[in-house]
Amino acid sequence: MIVIGSRGSALALWQARHIAARLAELGEETRLEIIKTTGDKITDVPLAKVGGKGLFTKEIEEALLAGSIDLAVHSLKDMPVALPEGLVLSAIPEREDPRDALVGLSLDELRSGDRVGTSSLRRAAQLQALDRGLAIETLRGNVDTRLRKLDEGQYRSIVLAAAGLRRLGWQDRIREFLDPEVMCPAAGQGALAIETRNDGGAAQKLAAQLDHLPTRLAVTAERSLLAALQGSCQVPIGAHAQVDGSSIHLLAMVAAVDGSRILRDEMSGSDPEALGRDLGNRMLGSGASDILPS
Repeated sequence: MIVIGSRGSALALWQARHIAARLAELGEETRLEIIKTTGDKITDVPLAKVGGKGLFTKEIEEALLAGSIDLAVHSLKDMPVALPEGLVLSAIPEREDPRDALVGLSLDELRSGDRVGTSSLRRAAQLQALDRGLAIETLRGNVDTRLRKLDEGQYRSIVLAAAGLRRLGWQDRIREFLDPEVMCPAAGQGALAIETRNDGGAAQKLAAQLDHLPTRLAVTAERSLLAALQGSCQVPIGAHAQVDGSSIHLLAMVAAVDGSRILRDEMSGSDPEALGRDLGNRMLGSGASDILPS
């Protein structure tokens, strides 16, 4: 019996049950353990003001290290680049659509002064950089909460990850998929991370069977870029990698919080770690260091 740790939101539970079903196909019984994280408890403050990445993983990782769960399922974009000692990403399954999506009005339909909701500095900065006069406002809560606030008329449009909407069966709510050239996604967006103890045990070996190599290569490049830029949720950074045979193409974005400055660059290579590092360093040399907080 493998005990799976997960947050309790509808999306997190879908993700955990999806992995449980994949493990059942391998003949393994599982039990789900719901763990409330710091990020779940703080719902009325922007993530950047309360610590960013790690808010949705810390308590789950503590349970892993304590042995009360065997395996954790996370949204990869929520995970810091550096993992606690003793833990490892044993599998990154094939990812969903990594793009962001607008629910409500499309970009062309939005007018100056229209209220657009998002909890992400990365999304807000890129919307501001469009110089359309949009009123970008903080929107926290689970996907269903955000959709309810939109339906109540609090916003003209909201930005959400396409992957979450598709997983929860709400793809028909998507008004527009945003091209990564316009709205560069978060590193790891759309991908799940299966974290285990790095002990060679049953959970680690089972999870490894769910790994999807092209997805791992892509997100490794994205997270390597994030590491080179020393990025967190407190800095608007985007990364989007695509794998074509032995080649990986990485698009990246760094922006000032208010969208007044934005730097985009791209590079191709075959080594994901080196690709992310090299592109990150090139961006630092071409202006990103002036944008990023020292």
